[in-house]
Amino acid sequence: MKPISLERLTSLVRANRFVFTVTMLVLALVTWSSIAGAAWMARTVFTGLPDNAALQAVGAMPQATTLLDVNDRHAFTIFREQRLEVPLSRVSPHLIAALVAIEDQRFYRHGGVDVVRVMGAALQNLREGRAAQGGSTLTQQLARQSFLTPDKTISRKLREVVVATRLEREFSKDEILELYLNKVYFGDGLYGIEAASLGFFGKPASDLDVPEAALLAGLVKSPSTYAPTINLDRATSRRNIVLQAMRSSGAIDEPTYASAVASPVVLNDLLRGEEGYGQYFKEEVRQELVARFGWERVSQGGLRVFTTIDLDMQKAAEAEVMRALEDIEKRQGRRRNPDGEPLQAALVALDPATGDVRAMVGGRDFSQSSFNRSMQARRQPGSSFKPFVYAAALEAGFSPATVLTGLDEPIPTLDGDWVPEDEHSESPTMSVRTALRTSSNRAAVRMLQWVGIPETVSYAKRMGVGAVPPVPSLALGSGEVTLLSMTTAYAAFANGGLLPTPTLIRRVETAEGDLLFDGAVEPERVMEESTAFLMASLLADVVNAGTAWQARNVGFRLPAGGKTGTTNDYHDAWFVGFTPHLATGVWIGYDTPRPIIGNGYAGTTVVPLWGRFMAAATKGDEADWLEQPDTVNGVTICRLSGRLATDACRGAHDEGGASMVYTEYFAHGTEPLDFCPLHGRSLLRFFAGGTSGMSDPAPP
Repeated sequence: MKPISLERLTSLVRANRFVFTVTMLVLALVTWSSIAGAAWMARTVFTGLPDNAALQAVGAMPQATTLLDVNDRHAFTIFREQRLEVPLSRVSPHLIAALVAIEDQRFYRHGGVDVVRVMGAALQNLREGRAAQGGSTLTQQLARQSFLTPDKTISRKLREVVVATRLEREFSKDEILELYLNKVYFGDGLYGIEAASLGFFGKPASDLDVPEAALLAGLVKSPSTYAPTINLDRATSRRNIVLQAMRSSGAIDEPTYASAVASPVVLNDLLRGEEGYGQYFKEEVRQELVARFGWERVSQGGLRVFTTIDLDMQKAAEAEVMRALEDIEKRQGRRRNPDGEPLQAALVALDPATGDVRAMVGGRDFSQSSFNRSMQARRQPGSSFKPFVYAAALEAGFSPATVLTGLDEPIPTLDGDWVPEDEHSESPTMSVRTALRTSSNRAAVRMLQWVGIPETVSYAKRMGVGAVPPVPSLALGSGEVTLLSMTTAYAAFANGGLLPTPTLIRRVETAEGDLLFDGAVEPERVMEESTAFLMASLLADVVNAGTAWQARNVGFRLPAGGKTGTTNDYHDAWFVGFTPHLATGVWIGYDTPRPIIGNGYAGTTVVPLWGRFMAAATKGDEADWLEQPDTVNGVTICRLSGRLATDACRGAHDEGGASMVYTEYFAHGTEPLDFCPLHGRSLLRFFAGGTSGMSDPAPP
């Protein structure tokens, strides 16, 4: 080939100058467009990426607040997202193996992006002509869930790669795995492996076996599709795919695989299924937490709240409340409330020594009415208020053996003379012990007159019952009180005169275990120890042989004390009682006061409910009673006169054949000093009011 001369080349260039110019311009345009496109893509990818502080805070996520019962068992959750954070050490190794096998087999070998998997997924997608496989590693999934949108775009994918690479530099593999397991959604409202394990299988993540772990690992690909509560067959098929991957990767052997594939899926929602109980209690705890810490921290701060509830007692309480309501409604028959308002009930049980509330029922159905009748409703307590009158009398120097006389005499009031109706006794004379056991209205009003209305009002306030009206009918429970305040006040009788503070929360901790709040409160002395013991002794007679005898009839056998209360026209029925270790109050009535049922005395409406609940709640408890204080003496006295017994007293018996002599308890300084003047006289004359030698008691 002959070489091209300079003249020839120049001629060609001149002839093709236009073409050359156009070509160079196109090349320049392409080059600059590529540079601009790359710059735009880089700007798009790197704009808005998390800074180092955000990357460090990747573990900050909404966590459910856990409420634990008195035995530190899971009871309730409060959440924006149903999530319970756990360290990797408390996650079953089977779950980790299953997740790695199905989602990211080279997790421990790549730096955030699995190039081999990406290339394999790309080839498979090209062959099928669609996005059949994804190549995201667990780290990329964590990056996407924490910082990015789910949009399927190239820029988002590149941003995912960048963030994943930074996460791998910032955290260890175990830390990434822990973050992922606590953040990922498992379906059915459950976030994180602990919530999913409790919500689907009723066990903590640490206890998952191979088939359970495989099922949960299979959910992360598409929680809404594979959740077992949505489609169990589909979830089982997906589980078996995970088990195949575990076998192929060597995570499990052939026998384990065969056994796991053959095992049935047994669901058990311990996280939410148990919340059919104790909703009134939970709501009170929630309100207290929000008042103390704010809703945001309570709903997503992952607090651990150690409550006082005993779930077994709570279940027994709710079962017995419903049984009592149904029994009464059967007795009502066609006379049930015509406007459809349901009969309601409330129950609260607490530890007399600490005030820790063990069970709380605020109504027959929380879903129908969240109004908590055990804490919010203020109702007249009827005769269940009488123990405060008698406690004030004992503090003033009266004794259980003090004989109250002149009970038929009218009480002067602003509305004229008044003699209270008395359906339990007609005797004009009776001892304090008999008066309380038979729930005598005349005796209670007479005692209030002797002790003083202002003094009794002050005493009730000191007992935590609240402000009550300073009127003579106060002795019969004409004031309005709450069930919780009454039960707490009675707890002081069982606690040696120390009034506890009702407590629903023992303590609150952060997710890391740091103490935020301690709910323990020291009880306050509100009466002498001797008064508390004497009142407990008097109230024990009410259960054993008084208006609450049906508690024994339904199977409750432990030593106990308590008092019934029935308001006018049977609008309210109360019983509050206690053992040394549990004080329980119950109430039945309508929200709009009206008769519960004809002759609806507390002894036949609420006492059986109380007795059945207490039998269940105290099952296995020892049959112990309160220890007699050193400031209390036992003295042998005459049942009739309340004075020291004579030989004549020992030979006498009442109409039922019982001996006239018994041992009574007295606080130091209140023991009788003289002997019975009655025996040898006509008992008929005594009961008719002939009480020569005795006079009305007066405050010492």
